Amino acid sequence: MKLGLIINPIAGMGGRVGLKGTDGAETLQKALSLGAVPEANSKARRALHELLPLRPQLEVYTYPGAMGEDLAKELGFQTTVLGEIGAQTTPEDTLAAAKEMLDADVDLLCFAGGDGTARNIAQVIQTAIPVLGIPAGVKIHSGVFASHPQAAGQLMLKFFSGAELELVDGEVMDIDEEAFRGGVVTARLYGLMKIPLDPELIQMTKSGGNQAPEREILLGIAERIVEDMEDNPGTFYIIGSGSSLSPIMEVLDLPNTLLGIDVVRDEKLVATDVNEQELLDLIRDKPAKIVVTVIGNQGYVFGRGNQQISAEVIKQVGKENILIVATRNKLDTLQGRPLLVDTGDPEVNALFHGFVRVITTYSSEAVTKIKGLA
Repeated sequence: MKLGLIINPIAGMGGRVGLKGTDGAETLQKALSLGAVPEANSKARRALHELLPLRPQLEVYTYPGAMGEDLAKELGFQTTVLGEIGAQTTPEDTLAAAKEMLDADVDLLCFAGGDGTARNIAQVIQTAIPVLGIPAGVKIHSGVFASHPQAAGQLMLKFFSGAELELVDGEVMDIDEEAFRGGVVTARLYGLMKIPLDPELIQMTKSGGNQAPEREILLGIAERIVEDMEDNPGTFYIIGSGSSLSPIMEVLDLPNTLLGIDVVRDEKLVATDVNEQELLDLIRDKPAKIVVTVIGNQGYVFGRGNQQISAEVIKQVGKENILIVATRNKLDTLQGRPLLVDTGDPEVNALFHGFVRVITTYSSEAVTKIKGLA
């Protein structure tokens, strides 16, 4: 059995430092200068660890070094290394790797990255062979990813163990990162790839922002959050990203970083578009609350698009000081699935096992199941 493995080593590095992606050499250098560290390898390790029972029967076809070779050999898989790379990987390396693995006739191509990586691979693979994404990027809009790294490994294990899995078309979505960093979301469909389907393990394509009928509900939720601020003078409010939270800033008559993290104290803006370290420096030993929303269809509360609010930030703030907001329509897109937390820290994730209250209108809440990923 032949597994193709492509790791984009720089995927996700921009998240915690507030850059909303790492596409482009200039952005990557900025991320590095801000102290960003690679994350894709650790997420790929979590996925491949699930495949260890099949290690004797499985051969991994991959690219040199950090693009997969190092991890495959570390975990003891039979490894065939294809191609060559330079000191710094590029999208061209991803394209070349996908072409080599297509030519090698792998049974399943697994990749660790985000929407940009999926888009590169789709250029080459299209629907020729089954593909599965390990979510490791800042942007995860596409429907070709498992819901979390372990889920990717579990699905691969099912695939190679002969489980009857339907192959379906997964949408490859991506946005203009330059516009994204400027606060404008322009997502579009770039293609389709075949994915093995298990509804419990595959992530749904991200739903769009709130529609006009929801506006009054969101403004009501915003009024409730502002009243909470009035009841807690001196407290820092970390306002997460997303259009569902922008009405809070609107009610406060403050500028809003739609796709970044802003901080408010005593109804005044004290920091905009902050990264993880700036948050930690700002709130250390001070009262703080986090306000976040839910990604429609997917259910993520932490770990998708708001990595600046890291495990360390959550530890400082405390779970009891987290306010989750979402309209009932958004919760309904989950069709009974739990909310999800994937901070990269299993101990912090475990804090969220069970149920949480979600503010759904100015005057009502819903008790919703939540799951912290292992």
